[in-house]
Amino acid sequence: MKNKKKQSAGKLFLKDFRQLRTKIFVWSALLWLTAVLIFFIIYRFFIWGKFADFMVSFLQNRFFLDYEAARSLYQHSFRNYGILICFLFIAAVFLLFLRIYLSWFSGYFMEIDRQLADMLEDKEEEKAGEISLSPELITIERKMNQLKYQMEKQKSDMLVTEKRKNDLIMYLAHDLKTPLASVIGYLNLLRDEGEISPQLREKYLSISLNKAERLEELINEFFEIARYNLADISLQCSRINLSRLLEQLVYEFGPMLVEKNLTVSLHAGDDILYTCDADKIQRVFDNLLRNAVLYSFRDTEIRIAAQVQEHVVIVTFTNRGETISEEKLGRLFEQFYRIDTARSTESGGCAGLGLAIARQIVELHGGTITAESEAETITFTVTLPAGD
Repeated sequence: MKNKKKQSAGKLFLKDFRQLRTKIFVWSALLWLTAVLIFFIIYRFFIWGKFADFMVSFLQNRFFLDYEAARSLYQHSFRNYGILICFLFIAAVFLLFLRIYLSWFSGYFMEIDRQLADMLEDKEEEKAGEISLSPELITIERKMNQLKYQMEKQKSDMLVTEKRKNDLIMYLAHDLKTPLASVIGYLNLLRDEGEISPQLREKYLSISLNKAERLEELINEFFEIARYNLADISLQCSRINLSRLLEQLVYEFGPMLVEKNLTVSLHAGDDILYTCDADKIQRVFDNLLRNAVLYSFRDTEIRIAAQVQEHVVIVTFTNRGETISEEKLGRLFEQFYRIDTARSTESGGCAGLGLAIARQIVELHGGTITAESEAETITFTVTLPAGD
């Protein structure tokens, strides 16, 4: 199998760089033919041509020698070393052509190096245009443009995520001041007012407790942000009863449901057995139910359904609330994204991490999570592979 993959990769490489191989072959052939031609011309000119007559005549006229003396000087100076002179001249010409050839060939590497340097230096003027290389390097050009696009997208995504994170930390820090100020204010009243009635004392204590609990929620959200970036989620799987887990979840949300006069209907089989990380799957369903409670209209019903269907387990959470636009639906599972950034801090869950973490957990289990919203009905669907 590996050999077949190597052969396939080799054929693809040869196909992609056919134009470059052709040009290298043509240049190599021209260099060789030129060297042979020069050798032939020089050999003929020195050995068989009229070069000897020319040199003898030149020596006679230049140094005033007779024919025999000029011929003898030529014989000792040129004729006896003719082959060596030809070889040295041909070698010099060959090295000159080789240098030109290598300079041309290294030009491709200089092109690639220049474009890579621009990418690494992150030049602003280079961002708008695509990388352009010689036609022979069209395959490398495509891959470099793809790499450049991916790098720019990753950087853009990182900047957006970092900005959201920083904004949310700022919001959370600001939100901490309000409940903290209330707690301090009411505790000061309890300390300073000596003749306070039991009813008023109970009221002040109740408000202080509520605000302190809100402080705890906000601090937990700070830790959630840190954990999301610093820790990788790993799974510890066991076989659980999914139906019982959902029943327990609905029971635990009782107090939250009373605040908005909501009801929950659970439609699941008696025993849906599933192998998963129970704590993390519970966290997924907890986030989805919490999200449904926060965004449901008052006096409405939240419907939870679970069923096994064609080797998958499908769990849906449906609630009545304001219709979510397509643009926002596409971003619901982004980390630090919130549908309503201006909503009251009393609603909680403002860190915008719940759905992003839910998606990560579901995908680690090999499943998918999707969201739909139409006619004031919002549905989240979790699809998990049923396994054995």
